[in-house]
Amino acid sequence: MTVLVIGATGFQGGAVARLLAEQGRTVRGFARTAPAADQAVPGVDVLTGDLGDAEAVRKAFAGVTHASVLIPQVYDPDTVVRFARNVARAARDEGVARLVVNGNTRIPAQTTEFTGFETRRQAERILLDSGVPTTAIRPPVYLDNLYSPIAGPALVNDGVLAFPLPPSVRAAWLSHEDLAKATVAALTTADVAGRTIDLGGAETLTGPELAERFAAVLGREIRYVPLPPERFEAGLAQAFGAETAAGIAGTYRWAATEEGAALLESDPAALESTLGVRPTPVADWIAARDWQVWAR
Repeated sequence: MTVLVIGATGFQGGAVARLLAEQGRTVRGFARTAPAADQAVPGVDVLTGDLGDAEAVRKAFAGVTHASVLIPQVYDPDTVVRFARNVARAARDEGVARLVVNGNTRIPAQTTEFTGFETRRQAERILLDSGVPTTAIRPPVYLDNLYSPIAGPALVNDGVLAFPLPPSVRAAWLSHEDLAKATVAALTTADVAGRTIDLGGAETLTGPELAERFAAVLGREIRYVPLPPERFEAGLAQAFGAETAAGIAGTYRWAATEEGAALLESDPAALESTLGVRPTPVADWIAARDWQVWAR
């Protein structure tokens, strides 16, 4: 089993590559840039290239038996379709036994106006129809987004948990570690080829309920502050550009509507029953991190 991890230098792909390497698998990474020293995974060689370059993708797949594909935060429809077609062609030509694609979001059943959903829907369909045994996994929201230079300081210093969801919306919070476990399980579980799986965490919580979990672990009052989607998008645009910001923020705009309010929910037992992965309870995830790194 030789596994290609596309996106291996990022947080999500890095977690997948690390888990596979810890299991003794042969792992090859593929990313647009070489990993920084603190991103390198021992035992994982990373090829650099662009998913839009068909020849670079073909070389990445040479000798590969399995592949984990993270669609990067690109939301131009033509570009994402090109990415997916290059992956599908290379995986099919190499005879890949299982491919797992992660579009980094849940996707509504109905078509929407948001590129954050529709580009991922297109990519999934291309790969599921490629002739390669493929499983599409759809994560909800990541706990790890809160352990970051953006959210961490406000939590620790101001007692504020800010996130772009209304306080009434419930979300199944998932960690990168549990995403990695789910990805590896999808690569090796026999009966999930051809399926689309909504991943979920151990608990489905509103923003205020999540703040209560933090307050209990950190031993201080934490209040939830819902960020307006337009403010969230403006902040993203400064860091990633307008197109990426619109793609990401659009998914939260949808979740804030009555029609999309249930998009991020899930049965807490679903991940274990489908892939044999028991997600980490939110309080345990919080307790396992050193939040004082964000203290002023």
